[in-house]
Amino acid sequence: MLPDKACSVVLSYARLPRILLFRHPQAGVQLVKGTIEKGEAPGQAALRELAEESGISTAAIEDDLGCWQSGHHGQIWSFQLCHAGGPLPEQWSHQTLDDHGHLFEFFWASLDRLPYEDCHPVFRRALVFLCEVLEARGHLMDKHP
Repeated sequence: MLPDKACSVVLSYARLPRILLFRHPQAGVQLVKGTIEKGEAPGQAALRELAEESGISTAAIEDDLGCWQSGHHGQIWSFQLCHAGGPLPEQWSHQTLDDHGHLFEFFWASLDRLPYEDCHPVFRRALVFLCEVLEARGHLMDKHP
């Protein structure tokens, strides 16, 4: 299964495990995700998309969480757990240079209270899949602050 989309997953363990999400001004709450370019590895694409969409440019790949058939336009998503490389604020805005220059509003969501009602159905399914994978791989236990 060859992925065509890369999805950056950033967790915070400051309190309960939380995941980084953002509010797209037209498309609701999302994970950072984008197209894997020709010749690009999924991890490289995830780090590039994270920098482009959030401004986080110091991240590194911590774990390849595998691929998922999204059921959306035939897309196969590769999930990459990323370590941000330093502390991040509770919330911030980032103006993208691509995607029509939208302003994305980033925030942390507790994994036990995800904002499913504000997500497109494909992102709801993606978050359910991610929670299962993160739990199975032991990433939801208290780790580094």
